[in-house]
Amino acid sequence: MSQFLQVVLSGLATGSIYALAAIGFTLVWQAAQTVNFAQGEFVMLPAFFVLAAMGIFGMSFWPAMLIGLVIAMIVLGLLFKKLLVEPILPHGGITLIIATMALGIFLKESVKEFYSAEAQPFPSMFPNDPIEIFGAVLSLRDMLNLGLSLAIVVLLTLFLNRTRTGRSMQATAQNPAVAEILGVNVKRMILYTFLINAALATVASYLISPVYLAKFSNGETLGLIAFIAAIVGGFNQIRGALVGGLLIGVLDNLTAAYVTAQYRAAVPLVLLIVIILVRPQGIMGTSEGRAV
Repeated sequence: MSQFLQVVLSGLATGSIYALAAIGFTLVWQAAQTVNFAQGEFVMLPAFFVLAAMGIFGMSFWPAMLIGLVIAMIVLGLLFKKLLVEPILPHGGITLIIATMALGIFLKESVKEFYSAEAQPFPSMFPNDPIEIFGAVLSLRDMLNLGLSLAIVVLLTLFLNRTRTGRSMQATAQNPAVAEILGVNVKRMILYTFLINAALATVASYLISPVYLAKFSNGETLGLIAFIAAIVGGFNQIRGALVGGLLIGVLDNLTAAYVTAQYRAAVPLVLLIVIILVRPQGIMGTSEGRAV
């Protein structure tokens, strides 16, 4: 029983980080009705901002993390919206999707070329001391990662549901034209959405890089898992992205522990197929009608 608890809690910790990246897919979809296939690279890149600040400019870890967050929000939030999304969006969603794919390749190859092709160790925000919970020996870092990720999701949900700005962002996502008639600054709300996405990707980068190391190829796996988590949970629901991320994290760990580690990479894909066949709108998603 203790081993099962250990596997589940560890899976929840990893899955909560997937959920942060998956929420980014949901936010960008709500803001621009497109899929950002560079989301995995958005999670990969902030870790290298921190490493560059520490290695090149000699900054200590915590100030470097703050600088990394600011740069990520500018590059992955503001500039992404201004230089890529706004000019291309009027030409159609497919064009923008292809552009995000190209952006992902560009970011990955840029890190590989200008920083390093080798995996780099990344400092952890939390100590990795073992702790015992009901007989299960767990990593303190994993538990704090889980707690921080869940706290961020709760705070984001409260912000969107309980504040005037958050409700304006939701109104913009549901119907920008009507929101503008009601006096909502639609462009500003969309910008806020992209900045929040960049911040979530940065936090996910800081939490997962100490585990998987900082490497240019991280975005491929993280982006795929986060995308599947968003679909499994419900692409139009933030809480769905959370459920999808946690579910994938737990199933991945259970498969590795009780079946075989050789097939753990297939778990998200199998889960995706099952969800599409049984509940296409996702576990927490709602059907969206469309006129034909």
